[in-house]
Order: sequence, then C-alpha cells, then structure tokens
Amino acid sequence: VDLPSLNIAVNRRRRTGQKMVFTNGCFDLLHAGHVSYLESARHLGDYLVVGLNSDKSVREIKGPERPVNSEAMRAQVLAGLAAVDYVVIFNDSTPSNIIRNIVPNVLAKGADWKEKDIVGAEVVRSAGGLIARIPFVHDISTSRILKSK
Repeated sequence: VDLPSLNIAVNRRRRTGQKMVFTNGCFDLLHAGHVSYLESARHLGDYLVVGLNSDKSVREIKGPERPVNSEAMRAQVLAGLAAVDYVVIFNDSTPSNIIRNIVPNVLAKGADWKEKDIVGAEVVRSAGGLIARIPFVHDISTSRILKSK
C-alpha cells in the first residue's frame, strides 16, 4: 500500500483498539531468518506493517549490486506471508517518515540493533509504545548467502 492508504487502514484499526506492530528492512532474498523474525514480530500485536526499503534505498545501504530482487517482487513476497498485513515501500534511507505518520504501538527490530540506534524509537516511546528487539532464531543473512555463491 502507499502511505495515504496505510494511514486510512491504520486509523480504522486504531479506532477498534487493535495494536499495530511495525518493522522494516530490505528483505532482498527472503530466508528462514526473515520469516521467523516476521512471525515473532507479528505476535507482538494484532497486525504487522512492514516498511520495505525501495530499490534506491537498498542500493544506498547495500551497494550497487543490490537488491537482487526488485521492490515490487520483494513487496509481493512479503505481502504473501501470513504474518504480514501491510507492506509500504519507502525511498528514504530510514523509515522515520512512516513511523512519524503511523506511530506504531510496537516498533520491532532484530536484537542485533541497540535500542538507542533504532530509528523511530523516540517517537514510539513518547506515544507510550514499546520497542521490541527480537532475537534471531537462524544465523543467516542475505549478504552471507550472496558471499557463499
């Protein structure tokens, strides 16, 4: 969905008292680590919104050879997962604009992130929300998969 459509959906769900979880990432080559992470995030609330780095954003973060899969393909794969309710693509280097717009009840990131480094944490905390650092179940990453080829 685009951000205006997401805002409409979020406001509708917020009126019914549902708790939103937000996470973000590149999700380039979807693997078991991604899936278990997203499932864990989803269990922290009533619905999960995933902010997906655009192709431009991924190139800025990961380099010119990435992403392997286009943003449209990555969004379709994520949207097809039972744990994911909404996918919103962002062009910026961080999802701070989305977080400020939708103000999730829970902001989820991997446990490898220090809470002080999680973009949007201050927005969520100041609104009474929680920051969740999710431990990894699988020791795997897209970068590691690509290096082993």
